[in-house]
Amino acid sequence: MAAGVRVLGGYQTDFRRNLGREGKGLFELMQEAVAGTLAATDLAPDDIEVAHVGNFVAELFCQQGHLGGMFAAIDPAFSGLPAARHEAACASGSIALLAAQADILAGHYDVACVLGVELMRHTDAKTAADNLATAAWIGREGQEARWMWPWMFARLGDEYERRYGLEREHLAAIARNNFANARRNPNAQTREWILTDESFGTDEAANPVIEGRIRKSDCGQITDGAACVVVASERFAARYAERRGVAFDRIPRVAGWGHRTATLRLEDKFRESPNDPYILPHVRGAIADAYRRAAIAGPDALDVIETHDCFTTTEYLAIDHFGMTEPGESWKAIESGRIALGGDLPINPSGGLIGAGHPVGATGVRMLLDAWKQLSGTAGGYQVEGARRAATLNIGGSGTTTVSFILERDA
Repeated sequence: MAAGVRVLGGYQTDFRRNLGREGKGLFELMQEAVAGTLAATDLAPDDIEVAHVGNFVAELFCQQGHLGGMFAAIDPAFSGLPAARHEAACASGSIALLAAQADILAGHYDVACVLGVELMRHTDAKTAADNLATAAWIGREGQEARWMWPWMFARLGDEYERRYGLEREHLAAIARNNFANARRNPNAQTREWILTDESFGTDEAANPVIEGRIRKSDCGQITDGAACVVVASERFAARYAERRGVAFDRIPRVAGWGHRTATLRLEDKFRESPNDPYILPHVRGAIADAYRRAAIAGPDALDVIETHDCFTTTEYLAIDHFGMTEPGESWKAIESGRIALGGDLPINPSGGLIGAGHPVGATGVRMLLDAWKQLSGTAGGYQVEGARRAATLNIGGSGTTTVSFILERDA
């Protein structure tokens, strides 16, 4: 990369909260996240030169669009600030991050605020599911599904079963790991949930089937939440480091990134890869692009991964698509303990979407913020000791939009 982008820090709301019960809405959630970010980074509102908002379906959940204008209402200093909203289903936050990065690399601005937000818990489960289903191709796939996304990602598991085989115990182990990690995260939605062995088994009362092979414990959460980060040019970050008395080379930087978009229907994606070892080659392509731009060979150069686990099958796919195992052999990394918090390449120490929560438009930003926490040594109870390079993988729809970032610190 000809120029650099540094991540100065950010803030995440408590994903356990239900904003409707608090009498609060989308604006209050955005306002809290931005105020928390400015306080955490010791920046003033007038330091921000541009804003990018990631959000998927505020129009359906909140009857509210035009979130760039809502951002401008957060502080008087933001009036007139260039701001825009970005949508790419569950990858909306990462697309907002890419837009901010492009602004900085182009030299348009030196400091960008990136906010991801979603408010979803005030509706009933079926309404929420139907709203989120709009990330699929409505009318052309999933007509037989009651719950669109569990149905879709059950089919991903079916495709693994057909090509390579897939054991229920390995999906259950992914869920166990993410829920266990979430207990260490003070912002995780499920941190105080009481789970037993039956919660991960096949008892219909304790862990009912939702669709196909997907059971309750396999699912990410419906979440109210926001996450926000500030990204900056290297010249601003150098002045920032001097002002704060911190070492510039310890401010994490974006070392690599990948962005791929596939055709919308899941069945068409499978048809594109009948002879490819990777079930979703474009997901592998986004990760490979990030590796190439970061000038690293593969996962052995990483210390931690925050990946999309809207369902356990999605994380199962991420393991081999990151190259931790050969295609179809993700179970080896699970059985060996590599992905656990004490393993050699922990996945989702935050708890991921299953344990920490999944406010759809905020997820990509939350992942990058958690990567920043790991590299800055501020992850608290879920810190990976000595982490210097972290990767994220954020997926929208049935793997339609895929974004991967690699964050690293120089010292």
